Amino acid sequence: MKTKLFLLALSLLPALALPASAHHPGADLDKVMGSEEKFFQVIDEPAAPPFELANADGKVVRLSDFSDKIVVLNFIFASCTDFCPIHSEVIADIQEKINATPMKDRVQFLTVTTDPAKDTAAVLKDYGPAHGLDAENWMFLTTLPGQPEDATRKLSEQYDVRFEPLEDGQQMHGAVTHVIDRGGRFAAKFHGLRFDTLNMVLYINGLTNNVGKPAKPEPGWWDRLKAMFQ
Repeated sequence: MKTKLFLLALSLLPALALPASAHHPGADLDKVMGSEEKFFQVIDEPAAPPFELANADGKVVRLSDFSDKIVVLNFIFASCTDFCPIHSEVIADIQEKINATPMKDRVQFLTVTTDPAKDTAAVLKDYGPAHGLDAENWMFLTTLPGQPEDATRKLSEQYDVRFEPLEDGQQMHGAVTHVIDRGGRFAAKFHGLRFDTLNMVLYINGLTNNVGKPAKPEPGWWDRLKAMFQ
């Protein structure tokens, strides 16, 4: 029931498509989210680290391909027995909530493997259905032919997440979900796996709205919205 109310509330909030040059929506959204979600970190850098990788079909995929969308990015590897499966379930939960609203066409989910040697095309194709991820706006990416085997691990380090190979084939790593605004602006990070997925969905909703120029929302709007789910 709470989920239905949440989706109804989001459907009533405007989700206006902005050009790639849209301005940062301002400190209000970051300030509110920072006060509501302790695992939230404001980044607000002009550009997230770019990349050129391949999807499960071998097609070249660049971060810049999604400059007109909000990008939710995370790093995992398919054989991970620790955080990765849980992280994928968290992403699937966020995606399900996003895709039940008008935001579906404005948000792209990207997962990058840090073990391209083991994560073959077949593994990449099977991973999404096995973890509840919708291929309509989610991709599992790997290295391109000719790129070094550690290219995606080095890319994760550019996002300040380290994946250290261990002798048993596993990798020591943390879990971070990155949110990239339209135009490639590195908006924020949600750390770990205990953040409230509703908060990320509300944050993304804020980014999809033209909140840069209009007046500030009415006082108490966030509390009223959150109260619907308590």
